[in-house]
Amino acid sequence: MDEEPSLAARALDLVEESFIAASGPGGQNVNKVATAVQLRLDVFALRLQPQVFQRLKTLAGSRMTARGEIVLTARNHRTQEANREGARARLTELIEQAQVEPKKRAKTRLNRIGKEQRIKSKKARGTVKATRGRVDW
Repeated sequence: MDEEPSLAARALDLVEESFIAASGPGGQNVNKVATAVQLRLDVFALRLQPQVFQRLKTLAGSRMTARGEIVLTARNHRTQEANREGARARLTELIEQAQVEPKKRAKTRLNRIGKEQRIKSKKARGTVKATRGRVDW
């Protein structure tokens, strides 16, 4: 049986890479070699479910363009290969986070005694505040 590749693996197949000149560590080498990598991924080519797409859009933030491309730039390392691996790892992590559905928050219920205690403490706090103010001699 052929196992379907994961979404992150499919995304890495669709990535366009370009190498650009980087600032930062590298000494004189930084002026000669384009070590920074820029990854571009067309999110629409992934054919995501709408809710996964929305989460990915939120997580990507300003890294997603109006045309639906995620653009990641990595320039932390001195070598192209290290920057390439770092950018691919960040992209994979971003896609995997978008696939995780957040848990629904369960509303908590307060019982009658809890409500009474809350009101009582609010009243006490109110009287403390009410007694503050200008002193009238």
